Amino acid sequence: MAYQTRDVVEAMSAAAGHDLAGLRADGGGSANDLLLQLQADQLQAPVRRPAVQETTALGAAYLAGLAAGVWSTLDEVAHHWKLDAEFTPAVPASVADARHAGWRRAVERSRGWVA
Repeated sequence: MAYQTRDVVEAMSAAAGHDLAGLRADGGGSANDLLLQLQADQLQAPVRRPAVQETTALGAAYLAGLAAGVWSTLDEVAHHWKLDAEFTPAVPASVADARHAGWRRAVERSRGWVA
C-alpha cells in the first residue's frame, strides 16, 4: 500500500506542479503503525493519523451538521480534527528510493504471470 500510494502521490504532485507537504491517513490501514512509518519513509513527508480513524461516517455527519446549521463553515468543522500520531521519515531518500525501485521491479516481473 505504501508503494502504491507513493506512485499516486508522485503522479498528483507532477500534475499539480508542487510537492506533498504531508499526508493525513485514516481508515483501517491507519491503525498499523508500521504501515504509516513505511508511508512516511516512502513519501519523505510526515504522515498524520487522526484520533478518529473512521472518518467516512464522521465526514457524512459533518456534512449533515453543516446542512442543518450546526456548523457554519468548513473551518469550524476542521477545528474538530485531532492528531493521534505523526510519523516522520526515518530513512534517507536514497534508501526509500532503492526500496521503491525493488518493489517496482517485483511488480514488473509479475506482469503476465498466469496461475
